[in-house]
Parts: sequence; structure tokens; C-alpha cells
Amino acid sequence: MTNDGGKPPGLPRLLLVTGMSGAGKSSVLDALEDMGWDCVDNLPVTLLQAFVHGERAARQTMPIAVGMDVRSRGFDVATLPALLRGIDGVTPEILYLDCAGTELIRRYGETRRRHPLAPDRPAEDGIAREREMTAPLRLAADAVLDTTDLKPTDLRDELRRRYGGDRDEPVLTVASFGFARGISRTADLVFDMRFIDNPHWVDELRPLTGQDIAVQDYVAADPAWGATMERVEALLADLIPRYWAAGKTYLTVAFGCTGGRHRSVAAAVEMAQRLRARGFSPMIRHRDLATPPSDTIEEQRGSATDRRGNRPAGASD
Repeated sequence: MTNDGGKPPGLPRLLLVTGMSGAGKSSVLDALEDMGWDCVDNLPVTLLQAFVHGERAARQTMPIAVGMDVRSRGFDVATLPALLRGIDGVTPEILYLDCAGTELIRRYGETRRRHPLAPDRPAEDGIAREREMTAPLRLAADAVLDTTDLKPTDLRDELRRRYGGDRDEPVLTVASFGFARGISRTADLVFDMRFIDNPHWVDELRPLTGQDIAVQDYVAADPAWGATMERVEALLADLIPRYWAAGKTYLTVAFGCTGGRHRSVAAAVEMAQRLRARGFSPMIRHRDLATPPSDTIEEQRGSATDRRGNRPAGASD
């Protein structure tokens, strides 16, 4: 039996790590190396075959990760996917690293490095050109990982979930986040929980999080909570197997609230429990759990009501 790429199962994985310059390719390769991958960065395209098959007798079963981007000699987005998938004896994959332009500009500003496609122009010119050049490679990728909001520890956690060992089943992640800090960029399905009564405006609950029983009991007392969770559970129970059948390897279901500390966290915790009871094996990630509570954030338009349905004092209309 063969996989969709026509190669027998059980072969070592060959992962091409590519994408936007400054999106974290070196960090990804460092993390993969720590997880036991055989890694090389900025390998000339003409040496790809030799690296995969040459001088690897002692480590033939090790998964391989190769970093390439616009700086690599022979880098051609039109021919690279076919070249990668034509290599015998491995199971090829492409991981495209993406990142928002504003964040890339900030990173280039911090490091004072010049963009490889704009050595004598502003970094944003090179970023725009590179995004256009690599668009076909992004479409051909097996996975796209947006690193805009990922801290180094979060990036390593995400890579460990995806590439930390033999993958017997697709990876399912249930996440929480706060809309005030930007929508989750890694989510495939997003559910907005801001219609639920907000525990932030209860003094004794404000310093707690959705991982605490008191907060979970509070949101569960909202008349809309139980019915919403049941409907979302039924929807996910139907959709997740369909995603797997369609060949999707990673699926992230995210719940959002205003600050990302109470309602969304409680929803992610409960939904993970519900999905486990149905036989799934979700992982949980709370993006904004460690952020301090903030009245300013919670007072954003349409973000909060108290138990009686009133806006908190000082909140804008």
C-alpha cells in the first residue's frame, strides 16, 4: 500500500522548511534538530539529492529537515515542489512559514538586518516582493505555520506537536485566545464566546482564569452556555472526521473572548473534555492565558456585559 505521494509508508520524512525570510526558519530548524531531526539550512538546490542519500548510512532512519528560501542557490518556486517529491526513499513534505508584514518589519528593525530582496530599499519592499514570489510554494505546502503571534516556547510546542515523533493520527488542537490581542492565526475553526456573561467584571473571579472551577461554574450558569457547547460539540464530531478523510493532517479549533483569560479558556477546556469522551485526542493551547487582567481591554466595544446584561461602568457604547 502506498500513500498519496506514491511512496511506501515507513520511509523517513523529508521536510522542506521554507517561506518568508524572518518568519523563523532558523528557530524551526534548531527545534527540529533538538527533536532528533537531521537538519541543514540554506542548502543549494543542486545538493539536495546528495544530502538526502549521501553519507547517511549511519542515520538512514532519521527524519530530514532542509531549510531553503530566496537566499538559497538555485531556489525556484516553480520547480522545487516537484524536485522534492521526486526524491526516492523518503516521504516528502513542505512546511511554509508565514508572518504578518508588520511583524516582519519589526523583526528586521530589531536585528538591523537587511531583507535579502531589498538590500538598498526599505524592508517592506523586499517583504512584498518575497510574498509574491513564494505564493506558489505556499499553495503547494503540506502545512502553513504563521509565526506572527508565536513566542519561542509556543513555536517549539507547536513543532513538537507536529514533528516530535511518529504520527499515528492527525493532530487536533483546541485553543483559546483574546480578540483584543488579535485573532488566532493558526486556527482553522473559530468560535466567538463574547456573548457569554463576562467573569472579568466579578471581583472575586477577575484574577482567576477559565481553568478554575469557579470561573467554569460562572460561565456554565449563563443560559446560552450549555446549548452552545452541545451544538459546537455535535458540529465538531461531524466535521473532524471529514477533515481527516480529506487528508488534513492538523486541525486547530479556537475559542475567542475579549481578553483570552476566562470564557475562551473555559470553553477550550470543556470542549477538549467533550471531544476526548467521543474518542478524539485533542491537545490544548491557551495563547493569552498568562496576560494580566485589564479593564481597558475588557471595556472594548461589544466585549462585556455583567450578569444583568448591563455594560460595566465606564465602558463605551
